[in-house]
Amino acid sequence: MDIHHEVVRDVVIKFAGDSGDGMQLTGSQFTNNTALLGIDLATFPDFPAEIRAPQGTLPGVSGFQLHFSSERIYTPGDQCDVLVAMNAAALKVNLKGLKKGGKIIVNTDGFDAKNLRLAGYPDGVNPLENDSLQNYSLVRMDVTKMTREALKDFTLGTKEKDRAKNMFVLGYLYWMYDRNLDSTINFLEEKFGKKEEILQSNIKALRAGYHFGDTSETFTTRFQVEKARMEPGTYRSIMGNQALAYGLIAAAQKSGLPLFLGTYPITPASDILHELSRYKNFGVKTFQAEDEIAGVTAAIGASYGGSLGVTSTSGPGMALKSEAMGLAVMLEIPLVIIDVQRGGPSTGLPTKTEQSDLLQAYYGRNGECPMPVIAACTPSDCFYAAFEAIRIAVQHMTPVILLSDGYIANGAEPWKFPQSVDLPAIEVTFKTELDSAEEKFLPYLRDEKLVRPWAVPGTPGLEHRIGGIEKQNGTGAVSYDPENHQIMVKVRQEKVDKIAEYIPEQTIDSGPSKGKILVLGWGSTYGTIKSAALELQKEGHAVSHAHIRYMRPFPRNLGHILEQFDTVLIPEINNGQLIKIIRDQYLIDAKGYNKTMGIPITKSELVIEIRKHL
Repeated sequence: MDIHHEVVRDVVIKFAGDSGDGMQLTGSQFTNNTALLGIDLATFPDFPAEIRAPQGTLPGVSGFQLHFSSERIYTPGDQCDVLVAMNAAALKVNLKGLKKGGKIIVNTDGFDAKNLRLAGYPDGVNPLENDSLQNYSLVRMDVTKMTREALKDFTLGTKEKDRAKNMFVLGYLYWMYDRNLDSTINFLEEKFGKKEEILQSNIKALRAGYHFGDTSETFTTRFQVEKARMEPGTYRSIMGNQALAYGLIAAAQKSGLPLFLGTYPITPASDILHELSRYKNFGVKTFQAEDEIAGVTAAIGASYGGSLGVTSTSGPGMALKSEAMGLAVMLEIPLVIIDVQRGGPSTGLPTKTEQSDLLQAYYGRNGECPMPVIAACTPSDCFYAAFEAIRIAVQHMTPVILLSDGYIANGAEPWKFPQSVDLPAIEVTFKTELDSAEEKFLPYLRDEKLVRPWAVPGTPGLEHRIGGIEKQNGTGAVSYDPENHQIMVKVRQEKVDKIAEYIPEQTIDSGPSKGKILVLGWGSTYGTIKSAALELQKEGHAVSHAHIRYMRPFPRNLGHILEQFDTVLIPEINNGQLIKIIRDQYLIDAKGYNKTMGIPITKSELVIEIRKHL
């Protein structure tokens, strides 16, 4: 059999199956294998919301999308070139995302009468047997049967053997894309080193899938993607929540302060707790509290005691934390509140992405309660956003909200990580003594940044009152005086506004600095906007892209940048939140493009939208 080798520039694969089929593992293994070859990539895991939806049903479909390329890429791709569907439900849910002419690899065992019924196909209708898939290239594989056949000499039960189906499919894809099996065999040896039969059965299934590609007459083409043209250096694959954890650890090391995470598990933020709990060697303390309120108040206590207090959550949890966040504003102590946003309101779409907590971060507390807000824009950027959130919190004595979302939290990309020596020190100053015998300690006396001193409890002569009732200016004593309350409200706001003097100015990411249209983004829309802007710039259009990291206060030159363009377009995965703030602060007639489907905006739909304004 003659095998034809074809070099392709980029590929988007979607792995989809029942939540028990191991699609996340298959996707992450293919991702790691791709990363080791120096190929640029972006991933988008798509989890079911139900912990264990009934097998074979539409709500139980678990997916993992991977885009890899020899060019620089910024999104997990709009449409798939290849869809791996382990059952009928996986095909039904994901077919609309496959390109016409794309390849569908199906496990035919997942299309029996029971699976077709569970997926909601009418009686007697099987998409593999009618002409509904004639616009695609269909590859049928009885993965279940072939996996069992490969493992016939193992004493494992049928159920255990069937768990290796994902390895068979992965082996076949490694053959199709001309890959080496070693990275996954090493992974299996680490995972199942003490369970010899499970280890060997998985390796056997992986190799059987690879040899199936070699020996089957059906497959005549193998594909190769060249190494990406990326800046030379050492890279690793990083997910957003992982990067956040590492950014917090790096900031703790660079500030010389112990890190304390007080938190309560919530999708999609729980991995921050899991990751940080592994780094006790860096003096990290993690506390899984009994609820959200206990988590944040424990973190406030840690900050009061001179540590870096951090709490992590998603939108529903931030709502529960809001009273305690107000306490931290009143106390004027450092605290970082990480909100990994998801679809809402209420429980909403717990495993789907949304950018809909920006107004909550700005205004979602009682009273005049200003807080700086920072937004991460890619998985690797979560590291730098976390580092900066800590810097602002300790140098400006304020709680800081750090916004991420489900898309970047669970997505992965190659990261050229910094060396410790390349990261700036975070200067922290504690008040440790009185300047003279006559001095009376004033815990709310302010410096040129309007920042009060940080005094650790138990420091002789620096005892001070703490609590949520309004402070007297300077002394920190309880005050119900109307004029004093107005002064304190104004000064707390001015302190946050003044942070604009200590952050970088806004830059244009790509395109001219003035002209027809500026696409203004924040958070996880970065890759989509960048890709769309670059495509239109290549066609000769004057499209510019700016992306805001510092959401509150805005960089001091942002207003000037906005004035240079005829149209400002703001794409958001919400119903229009940043646009309200921009219109309010700069009085410009910004245009919105909004999507609230629990999935990212695609490059192609944004290109169409930008063209309307050209």
